[in-house]
Amino acid sequence: MLLGASLLGVLLFSWLVLKLPWTQVGCSLFFLYLGSGGWRFIRIFIKTVRRDVFGGTVLLRVKAKVRRYLRERRTIPMLFAATVQRHPDKTALIFEGTDTHWTFRQLDDYSNSVANFLQAQGLASGNVVALFMENRNEFVGLWLGMAKLGVEAALINTNLRRDALLHCLTSSQARALVFGSEMAPAVLEIHANLDNSLNLFCSGPWEPSAVPIGTNHLDPLLEDAPKHQPSHPNKGFVDKLFYIYTSGTTGLPKAAIVVHSRYYRMAALVYYGFCMRPDDIIYDCLPLYHSAGNIVGMGQCLIHGMTVVIRKKFSASRFWDDCIKYNCTIVQYIGELCRYLLNQPPREAENRHRVRMALGNGLRQSIWTDFRSRFHIPQVAEFYGATECNCSLGNFDGQVGACGFNSRILSFVYPIRLVRVNEDTMELIRGPDGLCIPCKPGEPGQLVGIIIQRDPLRRFDGYLNQGANNKKIAQDVFKKGDQAYLSGDVLVMDELGYLYFRDRTGDTFRWKGENVSTTEVEGTLSRLLDMADVAVYGVEVPGTEGRAGMAAVASSSGSCDLEHLAQLLQKELPLYARPIFLRFLPELHKTGTFKLQKTELRKEGFDPTVVKDQLFYLDARKGCYVPLDQEAYTRIQAGQEKL
Repeated sequence: MLLGASLLGVLLFSWLVLKLPWTQVGCSLFFLYLGSGGWRFIRIFIKTVRRDVFGGTVLLRVKAKVRRYLRERRTIPMLFAATVQRHPDKTALIFEGTDTHWTFRQLDDYSNSVANFLQAQGLASGNVVALFMENRNEFVGLWLGMAKLGVEAALINTNLRRDALLHCLTSSQARALVFGSEMAPAVLEIHANLDNSLNLFCSGPWEPSAVPIGTNHLDPLLEDAPKHQPSHPNKGFVDKLFYIYTSGTTGLPKAAIVVHSRYYRMAALVYYGFCMRPDDIIYDCLPLYHSAGNIVGMGQCLIHGMTVVIRKKFSASRFWDDCIKYNCTIVQYIGELCRYLLNQPPREAENRHRVRMALGNGLRQSIWTDFRSRFHIPQVAEFYGATECNCSLGNFDGQVGACGFNSRILSFVYPIRLVRVNEDTMELIRGPDGLCIPCKPGEPGQLVGIIIQRDPLRRFDGYLNQGANNKKIAQDVFKKGDQAYLSGDVLVMDELGYLYFRDRTGDTFRWKGENVSTTEVEGTLSRLLDMADVAVYGVEVPGTEGRAGMAAVASSSGSCDLEHLAQLLQKELPLYARPIFLRFLPELHKTGTFKLQKTELRKEGFDPTVVKDQLFYLDARKGCYVPLDQEAYTRIQAGQEKL
């Protein structure tokens, strides 16, 4: 707030320059408060000062360590080496699927073998190796071993198939592909289109006839590789660590650059902000190809020495049994997981676990209290962030429904803002001076963060494809000549500075915990439907997290072979990207620049009393599209239809 900044300035000027006694300074400030409408400010100060001081302390602590590591050119493997030295025989990783326990020493040895083997294969610092594997201990050891050599891992989403998978491999310019044996069928589908120079390595159960010709079995090769520490590559704290693929709004997945300092910052802010302890045991059932599972969760193991329990995939029925079996004290979630757990029938295991914290993002305010009370979890540690963003938030004091906060006392300390946007076009609204207009409390706006490249906490590393960065950067936001990162998310701030997630901007929506690119789905559907015009968008469904995909198809006949279409989509698109609803209409309206107009389509949704065109929905039990009539609509609204 401007008032807070002014008062701080008066305080410092009176004390340091005028040398006035504290009694005179205090009285002057008090009357200045009153003269400036300060009673409201005093109320905000009293209610938030403890929160803000704690948040500021966390920020300063992380910033001090970041500066030190920047100066010393530390890397994540170096920080991990210090962890190994502290407690080599402590359990680092537990894979629930096989009950395999790895100590920190074993993880260190495995990653050393990876580094030495890849070096013997001619790979060197700056090269890229793609990793396409489901969750297990080896996933962590593989990318960590690559990092020890300076090789950058491209972490591929295991849901991707065909064109999207091929795009990730070619755009990363990977020299080798390491894949789990469970992913062999997906690799076989694109094998004919892969570059002949791409080396293929398979980890896991070995069946030569099930993998592409020329594939090597990695596991015995690593067993024979030397386990000594490789020499440190010429990399520092702000150099590339690995790539995480994000859907974004431009179609095919984009490789977001994760540098060593970003990995540390994301893990450390969560660790200190939510008062984690080295003896905590984390239950990580989120995919390790995403930042939540691999940085926020796994970072606590590599940097802070926690034990992490890895599960291949989330299971609502086994969740609490696993927590009891492994004595977990922290569980990770995305909002949708919490709803799945609440939908389970009550079980004895819910009352016997030792979980003290649920860590994640996307927990809806409507189920927040029910989730915490039913499962007896003292602390919900909700945060906001994205792989590439520089404006992370944390709800450090457990405010129900909030994803974080920004100080109302000294808002300039953390340079993020909510700025006004046109809710139809999602374009930034600017004032007469050309700058963005900050939102007032209660007013929705897009979250932006000022970019300062020399500061590891404020830098924006962007994407491997530099052309993709332009849409995420705005000029002249807070002042002339500055740059800010555009989060693509609409949030609302209350009077005390708590921030609440409201919606995503642009052509991306979130479903099943994944970002869905409408451009990619539109392209696939159009191709399968003989190049028909297709508009894809997200629609709200009561009782579900995110938005369900809906496709409006321009069709003169008003329909198509829906059974065949469902079969094709099952092969072409990952589960979360397949449209739940279909609407067939004579034509789609376009702008003068031939962009599809979706605003009205979103507003109309899938209500058959509003939409007079043919409507269908994907019946999860039958695996095909069936007509959406009033009866089916009522069941969906009541949460009786599985989507």
